[in-house]
Amino acid sequence: MTLNLKNFIIGGDKLTILAGPCAIESMDILKQTAEGLKQVCEKLGINYVFKSSFDKANRSSINSYRGLGMEKGLEMLAQIKKEFDLPIVTDIHLPEQAAIVAEVADIIQIPAFLCRQTDLLVAAAKTGKIVNIKKGQFLAPQQMKSLVKKVEDSGNHKILLTDRGVTFGYNNLVVDFRAIPIMKEFGYPVVFDATHSVQMPGSNGDSTGGDRRFVPTLARAAMAAGADVLFFEIHPNPDCALCDGPNMLALSDAEKVFKKCKDIYEIVKE
Repeated sequence: MTLNLKNFIIGGDKLTILAGPCAIESMDILKQTAEGLKQVCEKLGINYVFKSSFDKANRSSINSYRGLGMEKGLEMLAQIKKEFDLPIVTDIHLPEQAAIVAEVADIIQIPAFLCRQTDLLVAAAKTGKIVNIKKGQFLAPQQMKSLVKKVEDSGNHKILLTDRGVTFGYNNLVVDFRAIPIMKEFGYPVVFDATHSVQMPGSNGDSTGGDRRFVPTLARAAMAAGADVLFFEIHPNPDCALCDGPNMLALSDAEKVFKKCKDIYEIVKE
């Protein structure tokens, strides 16, 4: 199954990428990232959706940076959408946020830790927007079928399913690429989150670690396994990012990574 978004098709002949900074830090960083990634994707012939979060509600510490909040964050995302003519994907954490966020976002994303929350899924579904359900690290891919049904039974058949690794012991994740073809059997495009998959949850005590060296490897493998969409958190300077820096890809590396992924995607599609 494919989905229509803006003037392109998700799951069609062209690779689609969802990418941007983890949390909204400043308008300057949003603009720099949006402009840079749009140029790269246009050059490579890739569909691009801008991603950033107005709130990261599941930080390791109460003192960790979460974002600028819904009101200010949505204002900034709306500006990016208008200035760069880009569709937007962002997270919600509460059912009452869904309708408000839908005024700006083209894709409403359900965080992995909240993927089983029925009220959240129903509220997102009822907006009529595409709903991207991120598979919890604690779920087998087969278990996503019940989450799909919650959205379908709420009247929405515009669904994306995202894999982002599985808990592997303490403070580590591992990717089982069988999840991609398994979830594709449910009839919707499958996204692979290449940056959250290299996280090391809670490994730094009061913050999450990660190893971005493996992002390109996992992204290429996901393309070979048949993923329709790639998700990356990307920052102009990940080492200075206010959250998820260790696993974010540098903006300067995006073109090289995207190019190889596109090549594999097209081979698999053939």
